[in-house]
Amino acid sequence: MRAFVFPGQGGGVSEPAPEMVPEIQRVVGEIIPDQVKIFVRAARDADESRIMKVRPDVVAGHSLGEYGAAYAAGCFDFETGLWLVAQRDHFLAEAARECPGGMVAILRTDPAEVEKALGGPGGPVVANYNSPRQTVVSGLRDALEDAVSRIKGRKIPLNVSFAAHSPYVAAAGEKMRGVLDSVDFHVPQVPIVSAMDGAVLTRAEAVKEALKEQMVAPVRWVRVVETLARMRVEEWIELGGGGVLTRMLKDFELPSLSGITFEDLRASLYGQAQNLLPRKEGE
Repeated sequence: MRAFVFPGQGGGVSEPAPEMVPEIQRVVGEIIPDQVKIFVRAARDADESRIMKVRPDVVAGHSLGEYGAAYAAGCFDFETGLWLVAQRDHFLAEAARECPGGMVAILRTDPAEVEKALGGPGGPVVANYNSPRQTVVSGLRDALEDAVSRIKGRKIPLNVSFAAHSPYVAAAGEKMRGVLDSVDFHVPQVPIVSAMDGAVLTRAEAVKEALKEQMVAPVRWVRVVETLARMRVEEWIELGGGGVLTRMLKDFELPSLSGITFEDLRASLYGQAQNLLPRKEGE
């Protein structure tokens, strides 16, 4: 079996192709937010994969990447995806102004130790359970700095100004619920593994409900990988650029599951096609 996986904002940002800019700006306005650019790259890769006749048996996305996964599964069209992601970006920008926060990745520390160091409710929380060796903490700016100082391991601040996947963006999450309720979703053409709990989603309404919850709920990417392994997925292709999920896959030490980026797959298939071309005399 083959999975398509889509990174969130950790996957990096690339500019849309010039010919796509007018359509994007028609939907989201003159300024194209980074979250929209990330979705556009994911959708472009998904479209190209169809042309290449490389198809998934299951899809999954990390945080923002769940919108790329839902698009690849056929739950909504490109224009709808643009609009949804633009609204998500807008609501999180509001949250950043009202409750300035941040996120810090903790490497080489057991997630249980991170949870213990954070203490009880009311402060920073674990936002992402990315791998057995990587956890992301989310919280309000001053409290986050104090909490992170008590945690062992390598610490990498993320380039965000909001406390995603935490109670501090609950207002943004509630607004996003209303936006999602206004959109009709199609039945996914392939199952989607929810990054909230690793559940396998096969109904349109289940996909919508998962997207309603995902802004506030922690990303449990560990459960996604566990579900893919149980489904006997043998390879995943990471669409959307960056390769961050494929690098994290090494932390799981799963010999039965290998990963490749879409860029590397494209280069490999192009090389194979070139080798099949007839050689000119003397080459």
